[in-house]
Amino acid sequence: MKIRITLFTLFVFCQISFAQKKDTIASQEKLSEVVVTGQLGPQSVKKSVFNVRVISKENIKQLAANNLADVLNQYLNINVTSNGNDGRSKVSMFGLDAQYFKILVDNIPLVSDTGMGTNVDLTQVNLDDVERIEIIEGSMGVTHGANAVSGILNIITKKGGGYKWQIGATVQEETVGKEFGFFDKGRHIQSAKIGHNFNENWFVNIGGNRNAMAGYFENMQGKDYDKNDGLRGYTQLPKEQLVGNAILGYQKDAFRIFYKFDYYGEDVHYYNPVVNIQDNYPFADTYFSRDKRYITNRYYHHLNANGNLFSKLKYNVSVSQQKQKRDLENFVYHIDTKQEVDNERDTYQSKEVFYSTGTLSNFFDNEKVDFQLGYEVTNENGFYDSSVGAFRDDDQQGVDIRKTLENYDIYSVAEISLNDKFSIRPGLRFSFQSAFDNQYASSLGLRYLFDKGLEARASLGKSYRTPNFDELYTYFVDSNHNMQGNPDLIPETSTSYEMSLKRACTFDSGAQLSNNLAVTFLNVDDRIDLVTMQVTPRHFKYVNINRYKMWNISTIEQYTYENWNVMLGAAVVGISRRLDLAAQNLVSDDKFFYSFRLNSSISYNITKWNTLLAVFYKYNGKQQQYVAGSDSDGKEGFFLNELKPFSWMDASIRKTFFKNQFEVTVGARNLFDVTNLQSVQNGGGGDASGGVHGGGGTASDMLGYGRSYFLKLTYNLNFN
Repeated sequence: MKIRITLFTLFVFCQISFAQKKDTIASQEKLSEVVVTGQLGPQSVKKSVFNVRVISKENIKQLAANNLADVLNQYLNINVTSNGNDGRSKVSMFGLDAQYFKILVDNIPLVSDTGMGTNVDLTQVNLDDVERIEIIEGSMGVTHGANAVSGILNIITKKGGGYKWQIGATVQEETVGKEFGFFDKGRHIQSAKIGHNFNENWFVNIGGNRNAMAGYFENMQGKDYDKNDGLRGYTQLPKEQLVGNAILGYQKDAFRIFYKFDYYGEDVHYYNPVVNIQDNYPFADTYFSRDKRYITNRYYHHLNANGNLFSKLKYNVSVSQQKQKRDLENFVYHIDTKQEVDNERDTYQSKEVFYSTGTLSNFFDNEKVDFQLGYEVTNENGFYDSSVGAFRDDDQQGVDIRKTLENYDIYSVAEISLNDKFSIRPGLRFSFQSAFDNQYASSLGLRYLFDKGLEARASLGKSYRTPNFDELYTYFVDSNHNMQGNPDLIPETSTSYEMSLKRACTFDSGAQLSNNLAVTFLNVDDRIDLVTMQVTPRHFKYVNINRYKMWNISTIEQYTYENWNVMLGAAVVGISRRLDLAAQNLVSDDKFFYSFRLNSSISYNITKWNTLLAVFYKYNGKQQQYVAGSDSDGKEGFFLNELKPFSWMDASIRKTFFKNQFEVTVGARNLFDVTNLQSVQNGGGGDASGGVHGGGGTASDMLGYGRSYFLKLTYNLNFN
């Protein structure tokens, strides 16, 4: 009800403003932002049939964000959770996890452990060379293929610049909760970049970044603790990340080509809480522990060319080769001498991917009709050593897995402008799959521009998610466990519907007010879950058995006046999950549970001091869902799980000196000191897989490491 009143008030307020001064609106309108995600070509947000939301470079700077997790913590319909065991952060949108949300860099999906663009560790996505981030919510299977179910996120990187030379360096020091030390505590970040335009055609950009997080102690005592009481180690693991990137580009008239290279390296250190005592008679006993580190190296190559064919056709072709290797190094750490011995390093996971995508458009010499043909080729070669878990390959257990997954896709999209106001965009994709039945995706988008700045959009999208490695090949069977993957799984299918209304108006005073109201429905069939196939002895298996539905009503209001910029967003999300206990022929209640979300930001620019103040706030309301499990008597069933509400607030002050060459940013993250997302299981224990027993209780997922403070110093030197 509040959302409807807010929208009605905004429309009436804008109507009054237009009645007062219609003729000045056009002259005061700013140029629309240009977006590329899901488009036939670069175009303004207003002309896009999709409801594209943009996180600007300025938003990223205000948050002093270094990786994608820092930014998405403030996005309305996205949750970010951390894993204390490996320090990774994953994203979920509309209650669906990272397998359903696709992350791309310049329209190329980023390789991860389990796929292309999905399950990406957000802390591994560096933002130093990012120009903006574009997000589209809902199924985008036609233009972006498999797994673009709940939405896509496209990171647009910088290419060239307006100066002959651009040189920059940044140093950032940040606490981890209350913990800080220049060498052994906190977060320490350094970066440098240089860009050069050789002439009006050629440019090159080179950059590097180091991000060292010394771990989060909380109640743990670190790596040099020598008591065997379970307190050795860290709550969140220490890690060091190194990033290097380079881009070389050429442009002349309508032709543009660039080659981009990225390197990512990460060391994550695990310190075993078990301390061993070694007899050193006649001297004092010594202490050691068996520790390990996870080492990741990722190489990313991207070649893109776009321009005109036969003076009329427009083409855009990208070729990418990515390789990721993950090593496990085991060693013995002597606590007394702080030395490592018996180091053994082996590769336990690697993935090499060849990917190419391209489009041809502008077939008709007609401004009202455009047509695009596209293709996508993916070849994934994956290797998993049995040390990463227990897997099965060709009915063998405990052996290494080597698999090749391929898909060859073709798709077409048309954009038809029936008049200056009404546009229709149908699309269809067909995917030839090597491991599954061939798949298809379809979409239909509508846009209508009413008078006085009102924009209406509607879209229908059908997409699919392909099973991941664990779901296909897990095999963990012994006297106490029986958990199996299923190579006969089929892809999940999804359908999404979205309608949105957008209105912007400018007042006589120069103030600008805009509103974006969106309603989304998402349905996922043949959803894959780990279900109980047999109770005694317990036997679990991945099966296409469950269903998922989601309603989302959201509104975002933006107000700008002189030095003020205020944003307020609100959403009501309803989720229905149908769970099936195959062994008991039980099906859960599939009623909708609703939760309220809110985000807002406010910034004020003190021009005479060259200072910008910014505050960001996000609230996630209570969330409920049924989970499968067993009660204290061992009886299988479904129990209500409740996630407690929480709030997240960040704040920053940024000041520039020496004609904007030197920049200082100070601020705080997570001002409400949130660490864990608490969940309460009412009436029984369990999770979606039915793998936990108990009679109720409380559990938690890590959201962060508490309130932290940062100081960021940046120097930029630009000259011709």
